[in-house]
Amino acid sequence: MRYVCDAPRDTAGNDRTWFQLETEGEAFAESAEMGHAVAKHFARSRELAASTYKPLSDVFIEQDIGLGDHIARTMPRFLTLRAMDGKGLATAMLPPEGKDGAGFRIIIVGPKNADPYPAQGAAIEALGVHEGLALERSRCFPY
Repeated sequence: MRYVCDAPRDTAGNDRTWFQLETEGEAFAESAEMGHAVAKHFARSRELAASTYKPLSDVFIEQDIGLGDHIARTMPRFLTLRAMDGKGLATAMLPPEGKDGAGFRIIIVGPKNADPYPAQGAAIEALGVHEGLALERSRCFPY
């Protein structure tokens, strides 16, 4: 996981931090921790991004040069909000490179796809400010 930003302390004074999931293993661990299907969405998104990659070279050994950067530019970003003890609090799927474009549905859910906004609203707002995105509940919570 890669650090993204800190969130304000919760009402009990506990620190929270946003991290980006970078591997399928991290996405599977997030799914297990949170009881939802983020791993499935992560894997599909990664496969789709990889399928759109056009190698710059015809030389076999050089064909994957740039693939990682291409995936990072085109794949949605998956983030997790964690408490200081490592407990998962919310999961977010944000647009690639933070570019909020038409047709992309930002999703933010809590454990077992519950509404994270009542308990994590300030943390979600802090993420929105950091990313330059509007992360209102009506727009981001799909249920």
